[in-house]
Amino acid sequence: MSETQQETVGTPVIQVFALGGFQTNCMVVTDGEPAPGKHCLIVDCGYEPDELLSFVEEQELRAERVVLTHAHADHIAGLHELHSRLGPVPISMHQSEEDWMNDPMLNLSAALGLNVTAPMPSAFLSEGDTVGIGTVIFDVKETPGHSPGGISLVHTGSKNAIVGDSLFNGSIGRTDFPGSSFETLAESIRTKLYTLDPETRVYPGHGPTTTIGREMATNPFVPA
Repeated sequence: MSETQQETVGTPVIQVFALGGFQTNCMVVTDGEPAPGKHCLIVDCGYEPDELLSFVEEQELRAERVVLTHAHADHIAGLHELHSRLGPVPISMHQSEEDWMNDPMLNLSAALGLNVTAPMPSAFLSEGDTVGIGTVIFDVKETPGHSPGGISLVHTGSKNAIVGDSLFNGSIGRTDFPGSSFETLAESIRTKLYTLDPETRVYPGHGPTTTIGREMATNPFVPA
C-alpha cells in the first residue's frame, strides 16, 4: 500500500494518495480536518483506488463531487469502483475530453490492453468556473497541453494549486500523446501557473509537491 501524504495549508486539507502502478496522485479535499459527516471533494481516481476509498469510508466523509484534472486512464480507472462503494457521486471535467471516458484509444488504456471505461460526467468545467467544498472555493484554470482538456484547481487564499499532469516537480507532463502539444502546455504553464504567487504549493498528478517559485527558477522544460 502506498504511503499517504497529509498536507495541511490554510483552510483546505488535501490528502494525497499515490494510486496504482503509475503512482497517480489522487486527492481528497476537505474544508478543515476530516471528520465524520464532513463533505469532501475527490480529485481524480486512478487504478487501484482502495486506499483512497477506504480513507473516505473510514473517516465517514460524504463525497460531494469528483473533479477530473483530465481523462487519461490513470486518472479515471477507479471511478466505477468509486461509484460502487460511495454511490453515484457527480463527476465534473472539461467537456473536450468527455468522449475519452468510454474510448480506450483516447484515454490511452487500449495501448496497455486494459480498455478502461468510466461513468460519464454530470457537469463540465471551464476557465472562470469555481469548485467549492464547504467554505473552500477553488478557481478553475484551463491548462491544456498534456491533454486538450487539462484543468487546474487554484485556491489563492491558502496558496494551493492542484495541477494534474500539467506541471511536475522539476518536469512537465508528457506531450508525445495524441492530443498533446508542448507549445500549448508551455503557454498554459507560463500564463496560468507561473502567474500565481511564487509561494503557491503545487500538487501534481505524479511525484512530490513543489512550489511555483521553485519551478519558475529551476524547471528545465519551461523556464520562466
